Amino acid sequence: MDGSATTPGKAPGFAKNPDKVLEFEASPRRIRIKVNSEVIVDSTNVMLMREGGHVPALYFPMDDVRMDLFSPTDHSSHCGYKGDASYWTLTVGDRIEENVMWSYRNPYDEMEEIKDYVAFYWGRMDEWWEEDEQIFGHARDPKKRLDTVPSHRPVKIVLGGEVVAETTDAMFAFEGNHPLRFYIPEKDVRMDLLSSTETTSVCPYKGRARYYSAIVNGKTFEDIAWCYNETLPECPRLKNLVCFYNENVDAVFLDGKELTPPETKWSR
Repeated sequence: MDGSATTPGKAPGFAKNPDKVLEFEASPRRIRIKVNSEVIVDSTNVMLMREGGHVPALYFPMDDVRMDLFSPTDHSSHCGYKGDASYWTLTVGDRIEENVMWSYRNPYDEMEEIKDYVAFYWGRMDEWWEEDEQIFGHARDPKKRLDTVPSHRPVKIVLGGEVVAETTDAMFAFEGNHPLRFYIPEKDVRMDLLSSTETTSVCPYKGRARYYSAIVNGKTFEDIAWCYNETLPECPRLKNLVCFYNENVDAVFLDGKELTPPETKWSR
């Protein structure tokens, strides 16, 4: 098997959805990937893909990949915008990661530039490094903007029929296409109603978050809030502040007016 696939011609995805955002552009950042302490990629020729509905993804030229550690498989997948993807399994010592790398060897015409580049499942790699800094969660997008702004506008969160947070000392987070988030000091949160869960997440712009569930009037609200106890150096203002899912609480009041709940992928 040579790792190639046959999907020539125009992409049906773009014909059906001509407004689809799919950008593929050079990144000036050196990226290294490690598995089992072995550097499997070291590249200054990285491409960043922005695709609507997905987090940014990094693609690498095959010449910058330790292809001797990879073997092609029969696995494949199809994308209506890019074409058929071929896959490779990684073997490093006694570590085997099946179908962990993919490439569009014969892409649709609109995405011809992606040919001969490969990408990896982020969470199945041990370490990702941007220059000399380890990065987490997913690739960082230089066009992404996160503003954290202190505000004395009154914010009130209602959950289970109770006011669970009320403050005039919130940090407002304005982040790209995410809804406005309100990060609230613990002193202004009914922490007696919250309990830590084992859920965690990593944001490449903010840091590592842990989550809280709430029990209010006998009802449990799983992972309804989160807190960044560990923040990245670029985002210190959110450290140790509590944020609730606007879309999943009873109501959020700003300046005494109830806000319309946002519709997001986290909506329940």
